[in-house]
Amino acid sequence: MFPRLDLDRASDVPIYRQVHDRIRELILTGALRRGDRLPATRELAGLLGLNRTTISAAYDLLESEGLIQKHVGRGSFVLGEARSSGPGLNWDELLPEADVPAAPAPGSPDVISFATSRPSEELFPLDAFRLSCEEALAGPNAASILQLGSPGGYLPLRDYLLEQARRTGIARPGDDVIVTNGCQQALDLIERVLVRPGDTVLVEDPVYPGLKNLFLHAGAQLAGIPVRRDGVDLEVLQRLIARGRPRLLIVTPNFQNPTGATLPVASRLAILRMAHHAGLIIVENDIYGGLRYEGEDVPPIKQLDESGDTVLLRSFSKLTFPGLRVGWVVGPKALLARLTEAKQLADLHTDQLAQAVLLRFAESGRLEAHAARVRAAGAERLRAVLEACERYLPPGSSFTRPEGGMSLWVRLPEPLDAGELLGRAQAAGVSYMPGRYFTVARHEPGALRLSFAGLPPEKIEAGLAILGNLFSSELARARTERFEPAQAIV
Repeated sequence: MFPRLDLDRASDVPIYRQVHDRIRELILTGALRRGDRLPATRELAGLLGLNRTTISAAYDLLESEGLIQKHVGRGSFVLGEARSSGPGLNWDELLPEADVPAAPAPGSPDVISFATSRPSEELFPLDAFRLSCEEALAGPNAASILQLGSPGGYLPLRDYLLEQARRTGIARPGDDVIVTNGCQQALDLIERVLVRPGDTVLVEDPVYPGLKNLFLHAGAQLAGIPVRRDGVDLEVLQRLIARGRPRLLIVTPNFQNPTGATLPVASRLAILRMAHHAGLIIVENDIYGGLRYEGEDVPPIKQLDESGDTVLLRSFSKLTFPGLRVGWVVGPKALLARLTEAKQLADLHTDQLAQAVLLRFAESGRLEAHAARVRAAGAERLRAVLEACERYLPPGSSFTRPEGGMSLWVRLPEPLDAGELLGRAQAAGVSYMPGRYFTVARHEPGALRLSFAGLPPEKIEAGLAILGNLFSSELARARTERFEPAQAIV
């Protein structure tokens, strides 16, 4: 008989990962030996009361690690052993346990994926990009572009970005610019320079997992500020500031990930007043600001901050080509000098060819032409996802209504659990991100993020039709079970 697998359904660790971990432990301890046959995915799913795709994801991970081998028509067999007889190091013992929950398995390429917040490849202007590459390499500085460069970034691009920031009133006389490998590296450098273990960092709740996990890994104490329809709850923010001495406030004012919420001007000014009074550093993560599809632009917090102390993060990744990994920071020169030192230790500098090509793409006018197409397509996709949510989600559901960005936040009616339903959704051909991956302190089992920007309208509607049918069926079943009267005892 196959050993019992004890799973914790209340854990933040995904169920497929727990199944993987339990079977892996059985293999490494010798409870399962080389040549032993694992139960078929359908059989083990039935034993554990799980979806077959959950077991398949666990088996795929075990096979990728060389612990099992799958044979079509025969089953899955154990390859690994409890101890290696060779002279090599035992990396499983040397490596610490991962302290960041794994994201859900991406599913097959045929799945309609609302899981990833990224632009549509269909909109990439490849001819314009190729021309920008040719022009960048045809110039007199081609050799220096391919040489080692400054950790602060490719100087012509830095000059361009700083001039743009000054022209729009964002950069003050005491500000500078540093180019980073996307916004994620900017956050990492800020963590390295400004945060020490035990420092309190104020973040939105729910929040982008890459931000949350980065600061948790650094030993920071995260305090979550609930995100409402119009951004962070200012009353809770005031209480958190008064409660202790937080080091940083990190806020995404435009089309926040995952909710899509945008802070109005009055809230931005209130945040500035609170921060100045408390000596709190504001990090403004404005990577979605260029993706407004309707309504009026709102001035960045950095632009409203007369002190110049706000640190602004921006990136080309959401508007153009995320694979180039080019972002930038605008902030006080003293801070950026320290960030530059930390960046030099990390990776010397961001790829210079990518920076030079993006500079040419911008200066030629191709960036603005592409941005107009992206915003037009985004508006169409936003309308499609809002209309599909209205049409297909079960009664009692709610969802945010952003005016731009890439994502919106859905809350399913009780007792639905978006995390538990993910496996069934993937089996039906649709994927999304359950709310638990974005949670800081306030877990909402029925919450999920839908990222729509990478999908054409017809796929958005098809995907939400599938999800709506699944959620509605599960809601009807759950409510029938909940209210079915008990059998009479005779």
